[in-house]
Amino acid sequence: MSFQNPVFIPGPTNIPESLRKSCDMPTIDHRSPLFGGILNAARDGVRQVLKSDTAEVFIFPATGTGGWETALTNTLNPGDTVLAARNGMFSHRWIDMCQRLGLTVRVVETPWGHGIPHAQFAEILAADTSQEIKAVLATHNETATGVTSDIAAVRVAMDASDHPALLFVDGVSSIGSIDFQFDGWSVDVAVTGSQKGFMLPAGLAIVGFSAKAMAAQPSAKLPRTFFDIRDMADGYAAGAYPYTPAVGLMNGLSHACTMLLSEGLDTVFARHHRIASGVRAAVSAWGLELCAASPDLYSDTVSAIRTPAGFDASRIVSHAATTYGVAFGGGLGEVAGKVFRIGHLGSLTDVMALSGIATAEMCMADLGLDITLGSGVAAAQQVYRAHGAANVQKDAA
Repeated sequence: MSFQNPVFIPGPTNIPESLRKSCDMPTIDHRSPLFGGILNAARDGVRQVLKSDTAEVFIFPATGTGGWETALTNTLNPGDTVLAARNGMFSHRWIDMCQRLGLTVRVVETPWGHGIPHAQFAEILAADTSQEIKAVLATHNETATGVTSDIAAVRVAMDASDHPALLFVDGVSSIGSIDFQFDGWSVDVAVTGSQKGFMLPAGLAIVGFSAKAMAAQPSAKLPRTFFDIRDMADGYAAGAYPYTPAVGLMNGLSHACTMLLSEGLDTVFARHHRIASGVRAAVSAWGLELCAASPDLYSDTVSAIRTPAGFDASRIVSHAATTYGVAFGGGLGEVAGKVFRIGHLGSLTDVMALSGIATAEMCMADLGLDITLGSGVAAAQQVYRAHGAANVQKDAA
């Protein structure tokens, strides 16, 4: 029966029944015009979700990690310098990939729970008069700590010194859930995956390239084969792939984009903010704190919740899974055992969120934490009822 419960991990997310059915399709010839229609619809839909008129969208049978590798290997050369902040597990992993690929990484060590230090980036870029830095890496939403960074401010930092570096943004846990402006922020490569805001199973790495990033590709010397966008572009020109695509997932992606765009991106973002606000109200009612250092950094897709000193937060995750059949996220890296995470993105409603909040309360009470049953639920209900009341007044008018 645990399969009947929604998951509250920050990805993979709950899959709407209509999208599950979209992925469940008979075998078709992936070199036929039928597949070309699926491919083109998916790419066009992603471009709209990215809020771009011109991005070249590439979709690989991989995950977000494959998207990172696509961004790096198709634009950079061995020994190139990139700038990145290490402020969580996923920025750390992207830095690690750069180092393994033979890139020189200028790392700005940043406390976990804080955002990208864009003011420090501005100083570093201004001092880089020889323009050795070829790319700036920015993790939009750090899933491990529940922190959303200001990508617009990163772009301002780059533009202040008229620095020509490319801007690469990890939007794996933000795109499709939090406002993302590919064109508005002059992003050069955006990376995401199918399993979060797009509400699909894992299996697709989705990347958008700007014209500037595309222009860097011919001179890029890092080795690549599977993730070579030249081969992918040649396949797309014929309405096909350079190898066998994940046809069902591609069909699901096309329908997921239709679903998001039909709801309206602003409405999608407002829904995520409202649900996240309810979770944050619950955390406050429990007397606990978020890992994110300040409200301007709070993520609308995942909350990393600190437990009292000396208490192993992973016990909450294990207890929820074994006792109540509900999945929460555990702490990663520097915050392992110090936080548990409630994912609130993708296919989720106010009512579904309340069930997760109630389960978290039961787990903490079961494990001896000083939690009053119903306190977090009541706090979240006030947030959600305020939205419901507004809709009632609107309908009455």
